[in-house]
Order: sequence, then C-alpha cells, then structure tokens
Amino acid sequence: MTVLSEVHEVHGATFREVGGRRVVDHYGRSERTHRAVRNVVGVCEFGYGVLVVTGEDRVEYVDNAISNDVPTDDGHGCYALLLDPDGRVETDMYVYNAGERLLVFTPPQRAESLAEEWSEKTFIQDVEISVATDDFAVFGVHGPKSTEKIASVLHQASSPEELLSFNRGELGDAGVTVIRTDNLSGEESYDVVCAAEDAEPVFDTLVNRGLNAVPFGYRTWETLTLEAGSPLFETEIEGRLPNDLGLRNALDFEKGCYVGQEVVSRIENRGHPTQRLVGLTVGARPEPGAAVFAGDEHVGEVTRAVDSPMREAPLALAAVDWDLPEAALTVRVDGDAVEAERTSLPFVEGSATSARLPTY
Repeated sequence: MTVLSEVHEVHGATFREVGGRRVVDHYGRSERTHRAVRNVVGVCEFGYGVLVVTGEDRVEYVDNAISNDVPTDDGHGCYALLLDPDGRVETDMYVYNAGERLLVFTPPQRAESLAEEWSEKTFIQDVEISVATDDFAVFGVHGPKSTEKIASVLHQASSPEELLSFNRGELGDAGVTVIRTDNLSGEESYDVVCAAEDAEPVFDTLVNRGLNAVPFGYRTWETLTLEAGSPLFETEIEGRLPNDLGLRNALDFEKGCYVGQEVVSRIENRGHPTQRLVGLTVGARPEPGAAVFAGDEHVGEVTRAVDSPMREAPLALAAVDWDLPEAALTVRVDGDAVEAERTSLPFVEGSATSARLPTY
C-alpha cells in the first residue's frame, strides 16, 4: 500500500488498487492537476515492487535473465523485459546498479513471484534475491520544470543528466537517490527514492519546498502517459510481443530471450510484427478491449482510453493488425460504431519524448 495514506488524505486523495497495492487515484480537479503537471511540475507516489540482488554473480545472473544489458557501473540503470518461452512479456522492470547490489523495480504484483522464480534458478551462482518493497518509497517528479524543482531542493549532489542514471544526495535531512527517468509522461522526469521512514518529509519537501509542485495520482499519470504515447505494463505490455509494441528501448537485439538460464528464442521477431500500437482520436471514449474495425473488418482492440485535457477529446491506444486496411476506422462504444481517426504519436508534445514511444 501507499507509504503515506494519512498525508495523501490531507491533500484530499481518493484511493484505488494497482497491482494489488493501494495508491492515490486522484486528489480532485483532475483536469486542473493535469495541466499543472504539463505546465510546471507535479509529484506522484509510485507503487513499485522492489527486489535487492546481491552476491558476486549478481550482474551476470540478472543480465542473462532479461532482454537488455545490465550496466556494470554504479549509478546507471536499464529498462528491460522478462519474456516467456513464446517471447511474450511476463514483466517489465528497471534494473539499477547500486554498487554492491542491484535494485530491481517491477510492477508491484510481480515482485514476490519474480524473486521466488529467480531464487529457484541460481544453481551454484553466488546470488541472493530478496523482496524489499516495504523498505522504500518512490516519488515521481514530472513536468517541464522538474529539473528546476530537483535543483531547488537537492543537496550534496546535482541532478543526473543521462537517462536512467542516478545520483545520491539529500532532501532536508533525508538521504535520497535521484534517478533521471525515461520521460513516460512526455515531460522531463525524475524518480526520488528514499527509505520508507523518510517518506513523509521527502514528500513534503518535493511538494512544498523550493519550487512548489502539485501532487497527482494514477488517474493523471495514465492520462499523461497516454498523451505521450507510452505503453504501460498492465494495459499494453503484459503478455504481448515486444516487437509488436515497438519497445526498442527495452531490447538488446544481440541477446537471446532468456527464461531462467536457457536461451529459448531470439528477442526480435523475425520478419515484421503481426500487430502495432497506434493512437486513435475517437468521437466518444471507448472501454479497454473495445473492438476496432476498418470498414466491416475487425482489426484490433483498444488497450486504454482517456478524455484528454490537452487535446480536449477522447484519445485511445489500440493494438491493431500490422497490415491495417485503408478503410475508415470505427470503435465500438456501448454497442455503437463511433468514428476513429488514426493519429500519430505522441498525441501531445511535451518537454521530453517518452523512451517507450513505439518505434517500428
């Protein structure tokens, strides 16, 4: 659950569950909050699952299990996927080299099972894996003024410049790690990681000290990321082929696709993908799973849809056939065919480009 339930309630938060973890849905006035993040900066508590991987063979072991190269230098990270034997995504993750240990950030519902799976397959390697989800709090800082926000409160360190690199410093009296993240909101972005017991003063510093920031919840996060064209694990990524999603930033194409310690396939689909992720501007907001038609032909389904404050229209991401016919598109909404126009991604140009923007 969120580390700061009572603090969020003071800000007027409404809660929901994501991946089995209680998180802030919104604080009210979602459209106003959304525009504040787009124009200045906002702060959101994220509900990651966290693994700690130690031992002499930690880098080699995790590197052999995932789709991207684990950095060997302290202060650097990567975004990667764990694939099943058919090459479909079991989970996505961020892996950070923190010197004597690796920190692995996963969707909250995947941490326990991933730790168990990896622990069963270490064989004679010197690797220890533990779940440390409750030991940390993670706050996302997003917006065109996020770098200024971090600079206004971070001491003993500067803001990291390279994507998925991090610096260690202090916010007030609390030690923190500040990660330059991959701009999933379409804005400059950072994650601020601290010990769970320091969460309250760190959140207060991020919201109220230096350059003020608006607190926001997952409803705003989902709208920001859709406008930015960023696929998310629960709605677009889980169970799909990475090449169908255009997730180039998660893949080292020279590696195999690993399950445990056995190479089962190459990561990249041979030939071209069977599907692609596209943006749609629609006449009314569809539900996830709504059918997409080209003329009378069923060509795919909606993965996620929002009412966009920036475009002032319903927007959707949809997984559709690669060879999409030229016919006019429609989406089923409450049983009716609603016109849909394919729209290039991102829907909204922010201060940065999402590293997950589909690339084919």
